[in-house]
This record gives sequence, C-alpha cells and structure tokens, in this order.
Amino acid sequence: MSTQKILVYTDGSSRGNPGPGGFGVILAFGSKRMELSQGFKHTTNNRMELLAVIAALEHIKNRSYTVVIHSDSKYVIDSITKGWVFGWAKKNFKDKKNPDLWKRFLDLYPHFKLEFIWVKGHAGHAENERCDQLAVEAATLAPKHIDHWFEANPN
Repeated sequence: MSTQKILVYTDGSSRGNPGPGGFGVILAFGSKRMELSQGFKHTTNNRMELLAVIAALEHIKNRSYTVVIHSDSKYVIDSITKGWVFGWAKKNFKDKKNPDLWKRFLDLYPHFKLEFIWVKGHAGHAENERCDQLAVEAATLAPKHIDHWFEANPN
C-alpha cells in the first residue's frame, strides 16, 4: 500500500470584493508538479478560494491517493473541517452564500480521502505565495470567464 499523497495548494483572489477574480492551484505528486489558474470577470474572494479546491479535485483522476489540501482560507477550511457545510447541506444551504460551489464540492467529497491544512497567507509559504501570484494574475491579466451563478445571484 502506497503512502504517497497528492499535495494541493490553493488560493483565490478578488480585485474588489466583488470584482474581477481568479484562483491558483499547485498539484504535486512525487516529483511531478502542475499549476492551474483561471480568471473571472465578476466574483468574490470566497468563491475563488472554494473554486480553487474544486478545480484541483476535478483535475485529479486517480482517486486512490490521499489528497492533502493546503489553503489560507478559513472560510473553506473551517466550513469543511468543523462540519458546517454538512449542516448547511441538510438545510439546502438556506441563507448561505455560494450554494452552487458547495454542492459541487460535496459531489466530489465522498470520492476522495481528504486532509485539510490551513496555512497563514502572505507569510512566506512558497507554494501559497505562488498560488497567490497565479490567482492575482488570473484576476488581472487572464481572459475572464463568467461566474454565471454569481452574476445571477449577487447577494
């Protein structure tokens, strides 16, 4: 049995909140490393933080390894590790933000062995700093996709 893990580092950015946004992801497995990023025309920071985790999981095809997700988002990490999102789901996300993304995450969740680690943002953590750079570049330079759900439900 392999003890190798897929390491995932994520960050989200919004230039204004809401405003143009993006996410950055690093996936690392052994000596292999891959970066992902995507920019959006109008979104929020929390949406990009959560979408970074979702994009990483959607990219992973071999689900037999433990995936360790590193994020500087207390919103994402606490919502999952403290179990809040599971309670929100039971109430169909009544009065909660980002139900579309949380449902998307919960569709993926049972298919992985996941661990979550909070890292302090802007504190010299090399992978977090790189993800921040990817997210900011995606928010400011990259062609912007439309966050359709957010633009239809801005509150």
